[in-house]
Amino acid sequence: MDSELKEEIPVHEEFILCGGAETQVLKCGPWTDLFHDQSVRRPKLLIFIIPGNPGFSAFYVPFAKALYSLTNRRFPVWTISHAGHAVAPKDKKILTTSEDSNAQEIKDIYGLNGQIEHKLAFLRTHVPKDMKLVLIGHSIGSYFTLQMLKRVPELPLMLPTLGAKK
Repeated sequence: MDSELKEEIPVHEEFILCGGAETQVLKCGPWTDLFHDQSVRRPKLLIFIIPGNPGFSAFYVPFAKALYSLTNRRFPVWTISHAGHAVAPKDKKILTTSEDSNAQEIKDIYGLNGQIEHKLAFLRTHVPKDMKLVLIGHSIGSYFTLQMLKRVPELPLMLPTLGAKK
């Protein structure tokens, strides 16, 4: 039954231009545009997965579906590829707009610093500033997450309350 439930969970695939590099974003759940959705149903939290190497976001689909299911389908779970680690199929459109700051190239986007800036650029233009974030990093994705927090300490994180007194 659990595996049947996970098969029903929608996963939307997008390819965007972010920092000058093709980027795959997998979005688990019905929400594909949090930035422009001002409806009452818009979630107040996003679970954002940053993969380890080789930065292949499809590897995390079963994990994303499990998280989405375990949160009772209340919060979207998005996974972003590393810059340059995914190439859009020929029949897939790469999304960008003229006013999108993500279309601007990031210097050394394929290096560690560029990969960190790549994730921050995505969050700035695709996630509302008031949306709480749960950042999940795997391997090098954990390093990117820690560096993102150092660079932008005002990121609206949802922090666990471990060891809270009763």
